[in-house]
Amino acid sequence: MRKRESADSCTTILVGKNASYDGSTIVARTEDSQNGVFTPKKLIVVKPEDQPRHYKSVLSTFEIDLPDNPVRYTAVPDAIPKDGIWGEAGINVYNVAMSETETITTNSRVLGADPLVESGIGEEDMLTLVLPYVKTAREGVLRLGKILEEYGTYESNGIAISDVNEIWWLETIGGHHWMARRVPDDAYVTNPNQLGSDCFEFGNPDEFLCDPDLEHFVTEHHLILDQEGKGFNPRYAFGSQKDKDRHYNTPRAWAIQRFLNPEIKQDPRSFEIPWCQKPYRKVTIEDVKYVLSNHYQDTIYDPYGPEGDHVSQRTFRTIGINRTSQTAILQLRPNKPQETTGIQWISYGSMPYNTAVPFFTQVDTTPDYFANTTAKVTTDSFYWANRIIAGLADPHYAHHVGDLDDYQETTMAWGHARINKVDRALAAGETVDFEAENQAMSDQIQEATDQLLDKILLDASNLMTNHFSLSD
Repeated sequence: MRKRESADSCTTILVGKNASYDGSTIVARTEDSQNGVFTPKKLIVVKPEDQPRHYKSVLSTFEIDLPDNPVRYTAVPDAIPKDGIWGEAGINVYNVAMSETETITTNSRVLGADPLVESGIGEEDMLTLVLPYVKTAREGVLRLGKILEEYGTYESNGIAISDVNEIWWLETIGGHHWMARRVPDDAYVTNPNQLGSDCFEFGNPDEFLCDPDLEHFVTEHHLILDQEGKGFNPRYAFGSQKDKDRHYNTPRAWAIQRFLNPEIKQDPRSFEIPWCQKPYRKVTIEDVKYVLSNHYQDTIYDPYGPEGDHVSQRTFRTIGINRTSQTAILQLRPNKPQETTGIQWISYGSMPYNTAVPFFTQVDTTPDYFANTTAKVTTDSFYWANRIIAGLADPHYAHHVGDLDDYQETTMAWGHARINKVDRALAAGETVDFEAENQAMSDQIQEATDQLLDKILLDASNLMTNHFSLSD
């Protein structure tokens, strides 16, 4: 979220290594701006010499001296840094990935016991403070936890940190407390702007981590709401059950789980939708892209669909929303060389109208088409090209959806093909220029995106309200 403004709203999916199609850990999240606001983004590499040694926030008075041994990492910061860095998502030299943050809910009992800290850290800061300094996901959780304990936070957030072996999901609790749960290897997690964890075990550090005071904190402040013998459900203790949740949050978890577990019947307004599920089959990158583009297809809630009416189609907040800034799918592949373990798939803009593009992350630069975003609207920027396509195509979505589907399938196939090509080259002992491979990927995507824009513009122009079928 952005402090002192309306909250940002994101959607997260995490896929354990035994639930994914190739044994990867997969962390993915849409970064969605506030209603009425659009935030241009860029994909960059932060080299050690560019990492600050003394860090100062823009949105709070927080500042800290940072270690003198940062490592290189990727990030997707704001292109216009008026609110700070907002690095959001990246992979470092050690192939540790981080996605921050998912704005989550809390309640007045928690805030009365441990108020938020105006001078603390927030989404603006976390990637910069953690990712350059950790070698494993667990190290990342513990480093962020220590900072939260000492300095506090001014907002409630969920953060995913992963390596090739495991994924951890950390949720902040009030101003200084936190808990983290290891994602089961054979499951996926859905988290739509709620405090989502529905199970926590104190004294089991292999699967659960928290600040040293948390167990005493929940007891002292009577936060345990479970019936006797039911275990501890942090969603009851630290989360919310509001009318807004039933329209803004829970339906998104329902939509993802409806796709990945079609055999399970749930209510989109339920507060009991599980935090994690075992999918009915392995989960692919295309599945992740699809669910993060979801707008309740084949239901009465689809704003583009024929099945509902003007009331049902506006009942729930879609996952694929107009104000998505960027979406990063952070894939850490097993049994690969260090140079190709981490793949960062990047999308800009509204997810139903874009594609996901893979980049190798052990590089010093990123292609200009993905890194050159400024405040100027131009088709030379992948961010702005996607924004233009979405704005043109939305009024006649059904007319354009075939072209959009073809573009997405073709471009993502190119991405897989390039990854496969590099894997084969390395296996054969060949030298690979990863920056050149990323540039070639970018060039392909730019050409395809320009062609899509040309087609969408022509069709949208022919569908204008003032068109007339007769002509000389």
